[in-house]
Amino acid sequence: MAYVAVKGGERAIANAHAWLAEERRGDAAVPELSLAQIEQQLGRAVDRAMGEGSLYDRGLGALAVKQAQGDLIEAAFLLRAYRTTMTRFGYSLPVDTAGMNLRRRISAVFKDLPGGQVLGPTYDYTHRLLDFSLCNPNEPDPAPEATLETEATPRVTDILRHEGLIETDETTAREPGDLTREPLSFPAPRDVRLQALARGDEGFLLGMGYSTQRGYGGSHPFAGEIRMGEVAVELVPPELGFVIDIGDITLTECQMVNQFKGSKSVPPQFTRGYGLVFGACERKAMAMALVDRAMRAEELGEDVTAPAQNIEFVLYHSDNIEATGFVEHLKLPHYVDFQSELENVRRMRATTAPLAEAAE
Repeated sequence: MAYVAVKGGERAIANAHAWLAEERRGDAAVPELSLAQIEQQLGRAVDRAMGEGSLYDRGLGALAVKQAQGDLIEAAFLLRAYRTTMTRFGYSLPVDTAGMNLRRRISAVFKDLPGGQVLGPTYDYTHRLLDFSLCNPNEPDPAPEATLETEATPRVTDILRHEGLIETDETTAREPGDLTREPLSFPAPRDVRLQALARGDEGFLLGMGYSTQRGYGGSHPFAGEIRMGEVAVELVPPELGFVIDIGDITLTECQMVNQFKGSKSVPPQFTRGYGLVFGACERKAMAMALVDRAMRAEELGEDVTAPAQNIEFVLYHSDNIEATGFVEHLKLPHYVDFQSELENVRRMRATTAPLAEAAE
């Protein structure tokens, strides 16, 4: 594709940047948002930007949301770009979500499960009515601090596995892939697919997950368990040789339980779809679990007939940073290309005009 240089555009671009900064700041008479305010009061936006930006840092997430004026795809783009400048100094051990300090934990398949249901901070039971009390600048009384469930709580899938009613966990001797170091290639193993989904666009995955429930995928899911809270991040520095705890991060995990009729080699049992994302992003984790299960169709001997089951289709189109680049590049100069197309259409019209007149 041919492009031509835009001459004399530096001043226009500089002016556009200055205008953008002015628009971002807004009315100078209105107090400027601090990063702490964004991090604390727009936490769900920060969580989404961190997840799709593939970088867990709440301060940087708040900065990206502020810089992007709340455009979360642009914020994720900023975080991805910043992430590439960082030096990789190690890999953490797998996080233990069974030992999560729970803020929320629900199951749609068992009412009385070990550890109990923890509703936590959720919009599920609120009325979708505008709360005009939020217009009041007066600070409300501080809410009582939530008590975190710190004891290890068994997963619902562990209960089913104890009875042999659900598939066993996958085991593999190879190191998991790393999409941040190696480009996506096919066939993509499940660990790579899950990485791609974890930083995929929430809206795209939500649409794909919804399609599986409307018959485009042939699965009947149950929300086996959804849990959200803090987990410890541990690593083993080579110079020390033992495990150290470097801090906690907030995660949301979803285990979808799906019916499976079995095959010649596998008895009837439940299968799983899995979602794990940064922050309090429950909708994203659920959509991810639905799509993960759909993409396992061929592995489980099911017919691949729906878009959500097509691994290449899903993974190639789920990354909103790449999608943004392809769509927004259409704004760049295509003068040479268009002139070529224009001349081509004119030649075709000149050729066909005499034939049209003769037909009349």
